[in-house]
Amino acid sequence: MRLLSSLLFCSLSAAPAMGAVDGVVLAGYLLDVGSGSYQRDQALLLDGERIVSIVPAAQAPKLQNTIDLSDAYVLPGLIDMHVHLTSDPTKHGYRALAETPQREAIFGVKAAEVTLKAGFTTVRNLGAGGFADVALRDAIHDGETPGPRMRVSGPTICMTGGHCDNNLLPHIYRAQSGGVANGSDEIRSRVRENIKYGADVIKFTATGGVMSKNTDVNAAQYSQAEMQALVEEAHDRGRIVAAHAHGLTGIKRAIRAGVDSIEHASFVDDEAIALAKQQGTYLVMDVYVSDYILAEGEAAGILPESLEKERAVGKVQRQNFKKAVQAGVKMAYGTDAGVYTHGLNARQLSYMVQWGMTPLQALQSATLHAATLLNWRDHNGTLLVGQLKAGAYADLIAVPQDPLTNIKVLEQAPLVVKGGQLVSTGDQQL
Repeated sequence: MRLLSSLLFCSLSAAPAMGAVDGVVLAGYLLDVGSGSYQRDQALLLDGERIVSIVPAAQAPKLQNTIDLSDAYVLPGLIDMHVHLTSDPTKHGYRALAETPQREAIFGVKAAEVTLKAGFTTVRNLGAGGFADVALRDAIHDGETPGPRMRVSGPTICMTGGHCDNNLLPHIYRAQSGGVANGSDEIRSRVRENIKYGADVIKFTATGGVMSKNTDVNAAQYSQAEMQALVEEAHDRGRIVAAHAHGLTGIKRAIRAGVDSIEHASFVDDEAIALAKQQGTYLVMDVYVSDYILAEGEAAGILPESLEKERAVGKVQRQNFKKAVQAGVKMAYGTDAGVYTHGLNARQLSYMVQWGMTPLQALQSATLHAATLLNWRDHNGTLLVGQLKAGAYADLIAVPQDPLTNIKVLEQAPLVVKGGQLVSTGDQQL
């Protein structure tokens, strides 16, 4: 293997470019995440941040703007479908009361960069106060700060006293989170407001949660009619819908309402799994975060109530994850980063393998399947992320070992390319 410093940008003798091609990435082992097969010695031809075509390396034009990864395993940039980039994992519980949306957005700048350097070139941010995630997304898009491509929800929509309401302060303060809405009409209005201020996706809470005060993870939040109104409003406006749901009643209501994904899905049963398969609903199950919460949560300010709930949820969720995998339900990768330290997103891959997935299935959940759920396409219908094909963004990562043989190789920072530009050389020798 050659040293990293010798293989990044190669100054090659000038040769005529092919059409609009202005960059080349040479890939020694190029993974097709759909089939799980590798193509040897390929060249991705780029026009700006998009892939024009993929040809044998011997046919590539000799351009100065060439990234040589001819000794590396190359795969699409990873996608995390459930993150909180503006959330500081050291400030849980009452510590979070001191945080403003402005401060959270500033924190998000750091979190976005470490997430990108961890190999996650696209994320779906599910929940941020004051539209801090919208500001972060736009700053990244405008090149003001490095980070992954973002699809964002803005404030999570929830009922009064629900999982994402502010339940920490007594009634005299009349504290309420920005996404609170009750009744179908008010919920529709909140969906419209989130979209007005920049939300790409809509998130709501269908049950109580682990990390909130005085909510029951098994108790449903919102009636069937309320969920139906929310989903209808969001879909009418071209937005996908993610439902936070641990408990069974909330999971089933949300699936019947037509949500695109169930987040957590901790107590999902055989009937709910069958219903999800019938409806085409994705499950996004964060099967790593429990270890972090139970090991580090108390020091980070997580409430004793939340730690107790996690002890009841974590193992059951993993067992149900295995059942869902065996049943063949659609699954996308989501970690809940922000509850735990940003940049550790890839740790969940090996947990998914431990609990029933093959390495290829785990990678597909974080690439092609996540991209299909996200539904980020160009005017021709081409998926822009999650695959390395003509028309897609040139977002990729490179590692020195086959991740289908050693999935943990992705836990070390890979070499990262976003939009055809090298953004991180990682910490592995290629």
